[in-house]
Amino acid sequence: MAHGEDTKRLVRKSYVFDGLDLSAAAALQGVSDATARRWKSHAKEVGDDWDKARGAHLIAGGGLEEVARQTLALTVLQVNATLDAITNEADMPAAAKAKALASLADSYNKLLSTSKRLMPETSQLATAMDVIQRLVQFVRDQYPQHTGALAEVLQPFGEEVARAYG
Repeated sequence: MAHGEDTKRLVRKSYVFDGLDLSAAAALQGVSDATARRWKSHAKEVGDDWDKARGAHLIAGGGLEEVARQTLALTVLQVNATLDAITNEADMPAAAKAKALASLADSYNKLLSTSKRLMPETSQLATAMDVIQRLVQFVRDQYPQHTGALAEVLQPFGEEVARAYG
């Protein structure tokens, strides 16, 4: 069955802009996988690379930071679960635990380093929040008589920080 240019554009839109995989984009428009792959391949031959367009849309739309943020959040959960498993594993030799922990720490540090590059706004917000927490602790320890005044100022300032970095 022949499909018109409008159908081809809708498959491309679903793939590039809506983030569907090619099979789902094709199915949504009643097109076979083979036809969608052929359209995508032909488009690339004539200079319309659907994958590059999809990547550019992801980056331009802020999607890359969202993906990185979700990945980091899931990784933190996995790191915690792995730490618990290593800690609670009675039959695991100490040397094996140390090696597993070192490997886990290395992977986690690499992910954090990459995240800072992929999520500059999130990284800035985290830094700002750390500075605020350090200020609160400093005032509590060194100038406890000013804790009430600081608390009064921090609420509206926290909203300002969220607007600036969040």
